Amino acid sequence: QVQLVESGGGLVQPGGSLRLSCSASGFTFSSFVMSWYRQAPGKERELVATITTAGGVKNYADSVKGRFTISRDNVKNTVYLQMNSLKPEDTAVYYCNAHRNVDNGDYWGQGTQVTVSS
Repeated sequence: QVQLVESGGGLVQPGGSLRLSCSASGFTFSSFVMSWYRQAPGKERELVATITTAGGVKNYADSVKGRFTISRDNVKNTVYLQMNSLKPEDTAVYYCNAHRNVDNGDYWGQGTQVTVSS
């Protein structure tokens, strides 16, 4: 059974930091590109960051460059999103995604809420 379980969300003040984790099971984690998406109320889901299978290439949305860092541990089957210098506009539900082009495998987690507010 495929599972992606996010954790680490919560309420943080502007300028603060959070580290999101996404633990994967039920599929070959190391063969999937992993991404973090987010969706704010009333807005479409947007891509935040992506990391390739071995972690060699990382891409970020312009809005989070220099503040967020994506990483992965293929032994622990976990992907992380370190979020620093958080802003109120970062408030959203953050989702973990696993994707593999060869067979169009595509899995989603249930999401974790991040709220940036004073």
